[in-house]
Parts: sequence; structure tokens; C-alpha cells
Amino acid sequence: MKTILIIEDNNDIRESCAEILELSGYYVITADNGKTGIELASQHTPDVILCDIMMPELDGFGVLFLLGKNAITAEIPFIFLTSKTERMDFRKAMEMGADDYLTKPFDDMELLHAIETRINKCQRQKNFYGSTLDNLEKLSLGSGNGMQELKELIASRKIKHIKKKQVLFYEGDRPQGLYLVMEGSIKTSKRSLDGRQLITSLYKPDDYIGLDSLLLEEPFTETAEATEDTSLCLLPKELILSLLNKYPEVSRQFIKILSQDIHQKEEQLLELAYLSVRKRIAQVLIRLSTKSPSATLLTISRDELAELAGVALETVSRTLSEFREEGLIEKKGNQLELADMNRLMTLKN
Repeated sequence: MKTILIIEDNNDIRESCAEILELSGYYVITADNGKTGIELASQHTPDVILCDIMMPELDGFGVLFLLGKNAITAEIPFIFLTSKTERMDFRKAMEMGADDYLTKPFDDMELLHAIETRINKCQRQKNFYGSTLDNLEKLSLGSGNGMQELKELIASRKIKHIKKKQVLFYEGDRPQGLYLVMEGSIKTSKRSLDGRQLITSLYKPDDYIGLDSLLLEEPFTETAEATEDTSLCLLPKELILSLLNKYPEVSRQFIKILSQDIHQKEEQLLELAYLSVRKRIAQVLIRLSTKSPSATLLTISRDELAELAGVALETVSRTLSEFREEGLIEKKGNQLELADMNRLMTLKN
């Protein structure tokens, strides 16, 4: 039986949530303030913690911060309960390591769905770590102490889950560390003065996000948003910088990652400046294929294609229709199949 800890100073809400969860087969522990909640979390190590934000003495942010300092409680899925709707509160909660939030008032199904989702994703967490650490072995870091410490750092961090279209960070935010994508996809983009948006990068599992801003110690120059439900690991700034200073082999690997990112953006700028619309869209499709699980099957919307190629949505629709007529691509449900990769690569400008 899974154990749920509810930390909520409102008696009605606390008792109502407890009743719903107990009827659904969960063992429920409750606390009416943050200090008691921390003590109960350490004693019982619940499977999920539900916690109100606005509480006297110790608010929800303080509870999450202190639980994160304790190795026993740091990995417990944490869901905020809040009646506040300001964007900054949600961003602060997620940046601190919260896994989800429920905005009051919420119904029974919302509560149960949030709990079940957190439990299921927590059970899958070990698989994420295992896969990512296996992939790290393939990097050219070797098997020295630097590689081992990097693996231990990743394995010790809590996985952060964000929903599709949820913003990870905004342009101008200060980096708290380096993000590692475990599952899903993140896009970074910039918006022009006339409101047009250009996607600058797409990040897939095992990609790092924010390395340039972290090393420069400057705010993010792009906005990062999930294009699907995504799981990430935040590697704290201080720990990453310590590894880079301590181990040359780790520094070399991250310099290589940064160089590849710069090279890709240089290619994108050249395409925008010199290539025709048809050639630009073809190049985007080819570039996406290198990051896709299938080299010829892509899952991407026309809006995203337009933002990657720097063209209007209508232009993308017209060009894709032309490509289909020419046998270059095929439409398969919500996916695009690159039917003739060679012709796409050699398409004239």
C-alpha cells in the first residue's frame, strides 16, 4: 500500500483529500503545519507528499527546501497545493524541484490522477537513470574519476517532470545549473520584435541545455519549452563548475558539446541568410532526422517546422504539399516519412 503525506493547514481541505485517498486504497498521514510535515516525512518516507504553499511558520517552499537537504526525503515526489495563480509562484515551485502542482479548488479525479502519475513516473525513474548512465559510457570521457563523479552526480539528482507546453525557463532568467534531458523533448526559441518566433534548438534525451549561459554566468538568451511531456535532471551550477575545474576530461567533453551546438546554430544562420525556402525546409527535415529515433520518420508539427525554418506557416504547408507530390516525403498519421533522403539532401537551392 502506497503512503501519502498531506501537509495542509486548512482542516477541511486536509480531511477531504485524506478521505478521497483513503477510499482509493492509499495509506494517508496528515500534518497541519510544515514543521510537523517534515518530521513525518523523515519518519515514514511516504511515496508522495502533497503540500500547501501558504502556511504559517514554515511555508511550502521552506518545506520543499528542507526536505531536499535530507537524503532520505530528497527523492520523494512533491506536489504543491495552492490557490495562487501567479506565474512566478509556479516557476519558483518547479525550479526548486517540485514535481507538480494542483490549483485549488480541484476535483477528486485531478487529485487521484496527480498522485498516480507521480507514483508511476517515480517507478520509471530508475530506468531513466540506467539508460542515461549507460549512454554516458559511450561518451569520450573515459573511465577516470571525472566520469565517475559525473555519473554519481546525475544518479543523485531528482528527476524533474514538466508537461507539454510548460516553460522550463524564460529568456532573461538566471541559470541555476545545467539541465539534462532524460525523456521527452525541449525546444529553445527567440521571439523577434514583430512577434515571430524562431526555434533555435531541439533537445532530445541525453542532451544538455543551458551550458553556454552557465559557463558565461549570464542570463538565458532563449526561452525553453517542452514540446511533449518531458523528464529532466538539474545538475547544480556549483557542482558542475567544480567538476569542470577539477577534471580536464570532463571539461573537454562539455567543450565538445558546446562546440557542436555553436556549429549547428551557425549552419542555421547560413540557411536563413542564403538558402531558398524549399532548401531551408529540406535542411530542417534532414537535421531533425539525425536526432529522431527513426532516421526517416519524424514527429513534428507544421508550426514547429515553420519556426525552425524561419518561414510562414502557409509556406510550410505549400512546400510540404510540393514535396509529397514529388515523392520526397509521405504523410503517415501525425508523422512525416522522409521517402527519398538522397533527393532531399541534394535539392537545388
